[in-house]
Amino acid sequence: MTTKEIALKTIEQLPENVSWEDILERINFVVAVRKGLRELDEGKGIPHDKIKEEFAEWLSG
Repeated sequence: MTTKEIALKTIEQLPENVSWEDILERINFVVAVRKGLRELDEGKGIPHDKIKEEFAEWLSG
């Protein structure tokens, strides 16, 4: 699916009375999710164990 197709599908799924701000917010959300998934595919993610350690430090501090 092309970027344009994804954008059109995203907008089509919104209610008819959607505002420009709502459209922009949804598009930005989809962009961020796709960027995150791409980074994971590229091996740029943080291992689950590392996140658990960081949360433990935050919660105990």
